[in-house]
Amino acid sequence: MPEPTLPARARVVIVGGGVIGTSVAYHLARLGWTDVVLLEQGHLSGGTTWHAAGLVGQLRATESGTRLVQYSASLYESLEAEVGLSSGFKRVGGVTVARTPDRMTQLRRTAASADAYGLECHLLTPAEAAERYPLIRIDDLAGALWLPGDGTANPTDLTQALARGARQGGAQVFERVRVTDVLLAGDAVTGVRTDAGDIEAEVVVNCAGQWAAQVGRMAGVTVPLHSAEHFYVVTDQIDGVRPDLPILRDPDGYTYFKEEVGGLVVGGFEPEAKPWVAPEDVPYPFEFQLLDEDWEHFSVLMDSAVQRVPALAQTGIRKFYNGPESFTPDNQFILGAAPEVRNFYVGAGFNSVGIASAGGAGRALAEWIVEGEPTSDLTAVDIRRFARFNGNSTWLRDRVGEVLGLHYEIPWPDREMRTARPFRRSPVHHLLEAAGARFGSKMGWERPNYFAPEGFASTPTWAKPDWLPHVSAEHANTRTAVTVFDQTSFSKYLVVGPDAEADLQWLCTADVAVPTGRVVYTGLLNARGTYESDLTVTRLSPTEFLLVSSSATTERDQDHLRRHLPAGSSTQVVDVTSAYAVLGVMGPRSRDLLSRLTRADLVGFPFATSREIDLGYATVRATRMTYVGELGWELYVPAEFAVGVHEDLVDAGADLGVRRGGYYAIDSLRLEKGYRAFGRELTPDYGPVEAGLQFACKLKGDVDFLGRTAVERVRAEGAHRRLVSFALADPEVMPWGGELVLRDGAPAGQVMSAAWGATVGAGVGLAYVWDPAGGVVDRDWLLGASYAVDVGGTRCPASVSLRPLVDPDGLAVRA
Repeated sequence: MPEPTLPARARVVIVGGGVIGTSVAYHLARLGWTDVVLLEQGHLSGGTTWHAAGLVGQLRATESGTRLVQYSASLYESLEAEVGLSSGFKRVGGVTVARTPDRMTQLRRTAASADAYGLECHLLTPAEAAERYPLIRIDDLAGALWLPGDGTANPTDLTQALARGARQGGAQVFERVRVTDVLLAGDAVTGVRTDAGDIEAEVVVNCAGQWAAQVGRMAGVTVPLHSAEHFYVVTDQIDGVRPDLPILRDPDGYTYFKEEVGGLVVGGFEPEAKPWVAPEDVPYPFEFQLLDEDWEHFSVLMDSAVQRVPALAQTGIRKFYNGPESFTPDNQFILGAAPEVRNFYVGAGFNSVGIASAGGAGRALAEWIVEGEPTSDLTAVDIRRFARFNGNSTWLRDRVGEVLGLHYEIPWPDREMRTARPFRRSPVHHLLEAAGARFGSKMGWERPNYFAPEGFASTPTWAKPDWLPHVSAEHANTRTAVTVFDQTSFSKYLVVGPDAEADLQWLCTADVAVPTGRVVYTGLLNARGTYESDLTVTRLSPTEFLLVSSSATTERDQDHLRRHLPAGSSTQVVDVTSAYAVLGVMGPRSRDLLSRLTRADLVGFPFATSREIDLGYATVRATRMTYVGELGWELYVPAEFAVGVHEDLVDAGADLGVRRGGYYAIDSLRLEKGYRAFGRELTPDYGPVEAGLQFACKLKGDVDFLGRTAVERVRAEGAHRRLVSFALADPEVMPWGGELVLRDGAPAGQVMSAAWGATVGAGVGLAYVWDPAGGVVDRDWLLGASYAVDVGGTRCPASVSLRPLVDPDGLAVRA
C-alpha cells in the first residue's frame, strides 16, 4: 500500500482515530474549522473503541454530565440521515435493579436527580422490572429503575459515521500514520512528526486512547491514565431475547447485559480489577487485538450474571472479550487544554464510558478549541484537576485496580479512595494521626475529615452516619471555644511584578487595589461571566500578592491566571502551596489562645487584614479570615516550623477547650453561614448574580474585569437561578447534597451542598432554585412559596433564606 500523502500544514491535527478523535473532528468541521487532519496509527476504531460494549446511558451525577450524554444519544440517532452511515444506535431503554435497601435508596436519589434535569425516569417494583426484562430473577430484588432514553450503539459503525461526517465537513482522515513526536517552539505546539512526514499545525489534539499518555509525554504534558483488563462475553442465542430488549444493569452483582444477535453481551465492573501494562509500555502495534482469556477472574461476574439471568446456566459462550481500556485516577475522563503547553488539547481516559460520552465530549472539546475556553461546566473532567505527580505509573497502577469497580459500587457520599494512599502529607500529618484523625483526600493531600477514638470504624449509610457525633462535637466546639484545623492543602500562589495590581484588577471581580496587609475575597470569572474560581487576595507589598484558593484547583487557577494576563505583562505566578502549612485557629476563644503565644496586638487586628507575627519560636503570617463564621485566624507557617506551632497551639489551649477539627466540621459550619465553595455552588455554569455574590464585584466603579459585561447583563435582565440557604424541618433526615428541591410540590431546584448543622439542629445546605417555566427568579418569587427537599425518596419540608442561617449579621466574625 502506498504511503499516504500528508498535507504540509493544517490548522488542527487530531491524534487518534477512535470514537473520541472522530467526534472532535466531526464537531470542529460543524463549527466551521475545516482545515483539520485526523491521524490514526492503524485503522479507525482499532484501538479501544472496537471492543467497547456500546452502552449509552442517559443519566450522570451532575446536570452538566447528563446534558453531555443526552446530546450523544440525540446525535447518534440523527447521524444516518445526515451522513448516510448508521451509528447502530437503538433507544431500547435501561433497567437498573437493586438487590438491597441501600441500593434502592440510591435509585430513588437517581430518580429525583432525573426530575431535576427534566429527564424521564420511573421507579419500578420487582414485578414491573420483570415486565420490562422477562429473563430476570426477581425474588431477591428490592426494586428497579427505568430510563426509557437509554440505548446502545455499534462502536465501529459510530466511529465510521463520525469520520464520514468529518470528511463531508472538509476534514481529512488518514489511517496507518503514526505520530512519533509533537513539535514545539517555546511553550506552544507547532505541529507533529509522523512516520509519513511532518505536519505544521496551530493546534494538536491528543485523542490517542491508551497511547494518550505516550503522546502527552512527547509534548511534556501529563495525561494520568492506566490501562486495566476489561471483560465481557457474548452468548449463544437465548429464547426470549429480542432486538429491542432493554439494557439491564445489576450493579449489586457488578454486571450489565445487552442484546447481541439474539444472545446477550454479559460484562461488568468487578470490585478489584486487573491493571495491564504501564502507560509508557502500551505496545505498538496493538490493533483490533485482545488479551488472553481469564475465566477465573471473570467468574465473579459470570456467577452473578447467572444469578440474575438463570437462562445463562444453560447457554453457551460464543466469544470471550478481554480488551484493555484506560482509566483515570478518579473515574472521570480527561478533557481540555493542557496547562503545560499552549494549543495542546486532550480527550482521553474515558473509563469504559467512551461511547456514551463521545458525542457530547467531542462537541465540548471542539467548542473549547474554537472559543478558547469551555462553553459549559467541565470542571469534573478538566485535565487541570491533575498535577504532574498524578502521572506516576506506580501510583496509577495501584489506583486503577479500585477505579474500575467504582462504576457499580454504591456511591456513598462519604466514600474515599482506598488505594495508593497516603499520598501527599502535611508536616503535621503524624500529629493528627496520633490524635485519631480519619483522613480523606483532596488533590492527593491527606486531610482529616474528623477525629475519633481509637478503634472507631464507620459504616457507610444514607442515614445519619455513625461519625456524626464526633463531627458535631468539633462543630459545637468551634462555635463556643476554639478549634485548630489543618488547612495546609489550600492552594497558594504569589503573583508578583510591577504590573501585578493592574493585572489582578482585570482578573478579579473584587477591588484588589488595597493597602498592604488587606485581604480581599474575590471571584475569577470567564468571558461568560461565570466562575472559574473563588479565592482570597492578600496584598503583601506594592508589587506582591498572595492568592489562597481551594485544594483542588492548584493547576486550574494558575493556568487561568497565566492565560488571561494582558499581552506583554511581566507578572509572574509562582506556586508556593507546598512551602507553607496552614493552621486555622477558629472560635470565640481563638484570640485568647493566640495571645498566649504572641506579643502581637490581636485586639487591634481587624477582620480581612494580614500581618507577620511571632508565635512561640516561629514567625508566621496571621490572616484574620474565616470559612466557618467565627472569630479566627489562618496561620501561614513555613513548613519547617509547622510541627512546633501545632504543638504550641494544642498545649497552650488545654484549659480553653481547644480541640482539633476536620473538614466535615468545616463544611457544616460554612453551610450554616452560607459560605460558597468552588466546584459545588460556584461553577462555570453560575455567575455572581445567581450565586448572590454581587458584593464581591467592583460594579460601582469603572474598573473593568474579565466577565464584567456578562455579569452586568444578568443583573439587568434578572437571574433565572438563585442560590438559597435551606434547613430541613425534620431533624432526623440527613441530606448529603444532590437532592431534588421542590417548590410548591413541583421540581424546581437541586441541592449543591448539604450537611448536618449542629447549631441549627437540622440538615442544612445550599441549593439553586429555578422557575420551571423559565422566568426570572427574584426575591418575591423565591420567598413566596413552600419548599421541600427529596431526600432518598422522602419529601421533607424545608425553609429557605437568602441570608445565613446562623449569625446573619456576621457579629461573631468581627468580634
